[in-house]
This record gives sequence, C-alpha cells and structure tokens, in this order.
Amino acid sequence: MKKSARFYLFSFLAPALAFAAVFAVAPVPLRGADSRADLTRQFETCEAIIREFMADKNYAIPAQVLQLARAIVITNQYEAGFIVGMKSGYGVMMVKRPDNNTWSVPVLIRAGGASVGFQIGGKNVETVLVITDDDTPKLMFGSRFNIGVDAKAVAGPKYAEAEAMNRDILNTPVLVYVRNKGLMAGATVKAGWMSRNDEANRVFFNTKYTMPELLYGSNFVKAPDEVKPLIDFIRQIAPEVAVKAVRTPPPPAR
Repeated sequence: MKKSARFYLFSFLAPALAFAAVFAVAPVPLRGADSRADLTRQFETCEAIIREFMADKNYAIPAQVLQLARAIVITNQYEAGFIVGMKSGYGVMMVKRPDNNTWSVPVLIRAGGASVGFQIGGKNVETVLVITDDDTPKLMFGSRFNIGVDAKAVAGPKYAEAEAMNRDILNTPVLVYVRNKGLMAGATVKAGWMSRNDEANRVFFNTKYTMPELLYGSNFVKAPDEVKPLIDFIRQIAPEVAVKAVRTPPPPAR
C-alpha cells in the first residue's frame, strides 16, 4: 500500500517537533557566576551606551528630561541561543536619593524581553530609561518589573524633536530611549523586563548589602574606581541640583 505524502511529511517533521518541544519546556542552563572582571565590563558597556546616546543629536536625551530624572537605567540586551524571541541581558541602575538629591552608586540588574524591532540593525537592543518619580524604581525591589506593564512607559522626546515635548509625556513614569528613528515621542512601549541582581552586586561591591541599601543608603558602600566615570557622567548630564520648596505666591493686592 502506498503511503501518502502527508505521512512522509509527518515522519520528517515529528523528530524536529519533539526536539523543539523538549527545549521549549526544559530550563535554560544558567551560565556560571560572573567574575568581578566580567561585571566591570558590564558597567563599562553601559557607560559607553549612554555616552553614545548623548553624543548623537538624533538620540540624545534633552536636558529638560534629565532634570526630571529620579532614576536612570541603561540596559544591553541580546539574543540568547537559538530559541526565537528569547532575549537576555544586563543593565545598571542609579537613583537620585530623595533625602539629599544626590546620585547613588550604580547597581547591576538583569534585563530581557525587549524586541530587536526597537533598534535599527544588529542583534543587540541598547536602551536608556529615564524614570521621573521616586516610587517606580522601588518596583524593582520585588520580582520582575515589566516595563510598560507595571508602570506606564512611553518613548521619550529626543534632543532633535523638541517640538514633541509636552507635559503629558514628561509626566509619564518611564521615558524610554532606543536607537530607532521611527519610534515617535509619546508612543506607548513595552521594553521588556528588569529584575534585581543581588548576586552580581555582592561580588562586585564585596558587600552583604542588597539593592535597596546600595541605592538608598548614603554610606553603605564606597563607589569603586571602576564605576566613578559612569557616576561622573550622570552627574554631568543630570546635575545634583538642590531641591527647592515650591511656594505659592501671595495674591495680588487689590
């Protein structure tokens, strides 16, 4: 009896489908713990990313936006393995402490899930997030923080499109910057997820303190020399201006 073409097609595809199913449900093997030298390179890469953003007027973040920054996050994501759509990566985060309005040390985070479609060309997705309130950064203290889901996120206005800047955009908790000329300011975005990486910070800073203490404790750790260039650059583009009380002017005399 002759076997149909459908039978041969199924016979050919079945092993491949079974193989794919195993990898779809199996946990992805974790890489070994990063050395301090590896972690230093992550800080240096993120510093290079934000310097490159600010050096290009097509992607630079305007001073008006940086004045509002209560936290800055820089991420570098890339394709991980052969499983389509899976992204992995890392990033750094700094907050401006509410008590004294000074920038914290940068801490390492995990990042992933962003779309390559965000960025023109290449396999990496480089992102800078400007967070405009004091509460949103603390969402990272729990489990995974989904950008655009757990807090509203829109594409931030760039230096080259000052006309797109308005109060509604600037009041958004998360302003997202990526290298994509087609992403219009104010467009709602979902830029993947972020999560804390206490293990990496423990290795790099040689401390038992975790993300909350490192970000919001003034004297928990001293900034290592390797991260001082990044801190200095953030202070340069987003100065530690003293917070001034806002007073309502008296009504005019009648």
